[in-house]
Amino acid sequence: MNSYTPILVLGAVAAAFAVGSVAIAPIVGPRRYNRAKLDRYESGIQPSPLPEGGGKVSVRYFIIAMLFIVFDIEIVFLYPFAVAFDQLGWFGLIEMFIFMATVFVAYGYVWRRGGLEWD
Repeated sequence: MNSYTPILVLGAVAAAFAVGSVAIAPIVGPRRYNRAKLDRYESGIQPSPLPEGGGKVSVRYFIIAMLFIVFDIEIVFLYPFAVAFDQLGWFGLIEMFIFMATVFVAYGYVWRRGGLEWD
């Protein structure tokens, strides 16, 4: 348990800071409300009308962003393997090949379905 104490202390400090910041913000924050500030658009300027096509952001943008995050997180799992490579031996090497095969199958599936095309 002693080896986890610094991690627990850091987590407690981070949680206390987050909760404390949210709790104290209404107390110490400015209270200068006016009609423009409480309006839906803070500046008071009405937005221009949308173009005929709707003017919305394509869902494709968000899909590509999520795919980037997923593959980026999978790559992060390679760092512990690289650090502990000598200690893991053949078991670690085989497990990493299985992991990389899974990543490449997922990448091939996304590529084949057209998920990486930016149209």
